[in-house]
Amino acid sequence: MIGSGTTITFWPDAGIFGATEFSFDGLEERFRELAFLNQGLEISLTDLRRLDESHSVRLHFPGGMRDFVDFLDGHTAAHAPTETIAFEREDPRMAGEMDIAFRWCSCPDERVQSFANSRPTIGGTHMVGFRNGTAAAVTAYAREQGLLTPTDPDIGADRIGAGLTAVVSVKLDHPEFEGSTRGVLGNAEVRDCVEQAVQDHLGRWLNEDPERAAAVIDRIVQGARRD
Repeated sequence: MIGSGTTITFWPDAGIFGATEFSFDGLEERFRELAFLNQGLEISLTDLRRLDESHSVRLHFPGGMRDFVDFLDGHTAAHAPTETIAFEREDPRMAGEMDIAFRWCSCPDERVQSFANSRPTIGGTHMVGFRNGTAAAVTAYAREQGLLTPTDPDIGADRIGAGLTAVVSVKLDHPEFEGSTRGVLGNAEVRDCVEQAVQDHLGRWLNEDPERAAAVIDRIVQGARRD
């Protein structure tokens, strides 16, 4: 059976591009991101520039964002005290949808990546909303369980990153980007939508299992007090 689709042929102009030699590793990295971000998508990449050294990769991740978090954690995944928390939500207030996955590991590093319409971002309203929502859920649970005293301040968004691995992706009908590189998402309504969704989802997750919640909360609370 002959398939159908679109074929695009592209030859870079040396007068426009600084380099005309494609990097297989660079393309693989970008296509891997797209396969993670678009669950069910399958991408095959083949390098035929040197027939005696041709090679190819197939990129397909049925777990979507959960698989992305596993990939970012690498060998540290085995030391994660919690399973991956993941959810998708469509919100008409921001004319789009969010797809978020995250968990905490025992290592102190933070591994967080964000995307808007499948393009990498260096920050923006979706990330502000994610961090604020996470901090609000953790603070509320810690107070309910007596892990914070009445005199303890709320846990700030800058305190929840130790050991955190997260991927925050939004897809919008009308994305607005800031800066010359257009790497910062500026849609104001996205912040509140993501913050509320993360706070609700994480809050439920924490209340469902106090033992697993303690593995995350105790660490964050103690870290905040030490700082």
